[in-house]
Amino acid sequence: MGLKILVIDDSAVVRQTLSRILLEDSAIDEVVTAQDPYAAVEKLKQFVPDVITLDIEMPRMDGLSFLKKLMSQHPLPVVMCSTLTASNSVSAIKALEYGAVEIIEKPKVATKKFLDESKVVICDVVKAAAQAKVKRVTAATARDIPQKLSADAVLAKAAPNAMIQTTEKVIAVGASTGGTEALRVFIEMLPMDFPGVVIVQHMPENFTRSFAERLDTLCKVSVKEAVNGDTVLPGRVLIAPGNQHMLLKRSGARYYIEVKNGPLVSRHRPSVDVLFRSTARYAGKNGIGVIMTGMGDDGAKGLLEMKEAGAQTIAQDEKSCVVFGMPKVAIDLGAAQQVVPLNRIASSIIRMCG
Repeated sequence: MGLKILVIDDSAVVRQTLSRILLEDSAIDEVVTAQDPYAAVEKLKQFVPDVITLDIEMPRMDGLSFLKKLMSQHPLPVVMCSTLTASNSVSAIKALEYGAVEIIEKPKVATKKFLDESKVVICDVVKAAAQAKVKRVTAATARDIPQKLSADAVLAKAAPNAMIQTTEKVIAVGASTGGTEALRVFIEMLPMDFPGVVIVQHMPENFTRSFAERLDTLCKVSVKEAVNGDTVLPGRVLIAPGNQHMLLKRSGARYYIEVKNGPLVSRHRPSVDVLFRSTARYAGKNGIGVIMTGMGDDGAKGLLEMKEAGAQTIAQDEKSCVVFGMPKVAIDLGAAQQVVPLNRIASSIIRMCG
């Protein structure tokens, strides 16, 4: 049996476009639509979906209000579907706190390349959400926090021993489905003098900035969305901007970030494989790679490259993952030297750094 999807959006064009995109995937059998949460409630009396896609801005009841009711009463995997606006990005990040699994950008009519990439991302996210572990979220448990291809397509694999020597540690982290909460848990545990951290979290553009700003209000370390040329420093966490690849580079002993466009790599942009490959090249044995919860295999080959370059590597364990996809592939490849529960990853890295 294929997946059943409920699409909730007040735009008839969006409902039709999402339905068409989703039904083109052989893993999806049925798509039912509703123009608002009230209509969705009526549909849910007769139809139990594997995943709901939910618009943020709707008349009569907004998506956040519906999400809070749903996750407190009858939790189901929910993917938030939003346009790229500053206010919507903040609301979408808040939706993740309320139990939504993922965020996607609303499909729009544009170039063939844009639509083709949108299809890949939307279908992958919805299929990942169907595998996610969801839990009941109530007003008491929700964190209502104030705002504050392969990698060859982007970076050639380095020759062995091609790096200048340095002792500065760099932590490279990759995550996808369930990663926003996993990263919050991880980063909140980091002390102020923790080595520089660079992160790829699969997320649309604009939303990564709101995500970084929210984390910055919670943590001892500084958290920001990376921009081209940012220096990687102790006590600083840099998150790849959505829809752009992020690479670690080095000039002498200074590590810095390169942000660049490029094709989808391992079906993603930004790609964990791209970040990990660049870390293998420029940090070598001074790198520590961490692969967290997520659907698919992005990052698994890159983590192996880091290990082969002398880096220490960690995979999140199955029990603490929302989706045990990316870490499992990395473990199966022999890329992970340690398999660690989420709440012990930070302390494991601290031990590695001495």
